[in-house]
Amino acid sequence: MSQTNLRNLGMLAGAGSAALLAAALTFQQLGYAPCELCILQRWPHLVAAIIGGLIAVLGWKRWLALLGMLAAMAACGIAIYHAGVELQLWQGPQHCSGGVGGLATMSTQDLMAALEKAPVVRCDAVAWSFLGISMAGWNAVCSAGLTGIWAACLRGRKRLGGLA
Repeated sequence: MSQTNLRNLGMLAGAGSAALLAAALTFQQLGYAPCELCILQRWPHLVAAIIGGLIAVLGWKRWLALLGMLAAMAACGIAIYHAGVELQLWQGPQHCSGGVGGLATMSTQDLMAALEKAPVVRCDAVAWSFLGISMAGWNAVCSAGLTGIWAACLRGRKRLGGLA
């Protein structure tokens, strides 16, 4: 694969993460408030989008492709975790999944303070879905695809027989 093709592949993967960020922000503007895990899923996409921009400016570098792939993998992992919380496959963070740990032993003042700090949006509630898949689920699917694009970008130079 040529340097230009590898550069384009890295820019495509970065643009994919930027598009997922734009979609998340659009849903937020439409009234779908994000939970804590939703926000957490955005950070690796921001990193991957920045790396795609760096590849556009600096050209293809193996280490940038590796970092982009790791960022996409992190986004995918967080999204899978979040989708599993929504599907009740495992527990999410207690403070945003409706946990009642220690509720019986709390004083009224402690309970009120905890309620004031509690996030409005629960991590275990599906706010929107399409074809039976939540936003977190779609993020997992898209992030897995982006991880594959980054992996192809990373492997491409090996075929040329050198490191950059």
